[in-house]
Amino acid sequence: MALISEPEAARRLARAIVSDVHLYNQDKIKEGIEQDNLFEAISDELDEGRALYQQRVAPEIVQSHNFFDLAIVDVLIKYSGKIKSKIW
Repeated sequence: MALISEPEAARRLARAIVSDVHLYNQDKIKEGIEQDNLFEAISDELDEGRALYQQRVAPEIVQSHNFFDLAIVDVLIKYSGKIKSKIW
């Protein structure tokens, strides 16, 4: 399989992976936000998603863009903003 070498395609892949993390871990995410330990609560899932992203995207794109981290904020945090938390 060829590596993704177009930035826009890499951005879409990152968003799709983080969307899947959100979809399949809603209870963990809710609890993590409520307990103010979101990143610890889903660290395994995010690590797995990041590894998949890095396997599929050309290294120069991974190194020059932070699409995966942006997807965490844009997808995961924005979708979860309605959950009560001490941090917002």
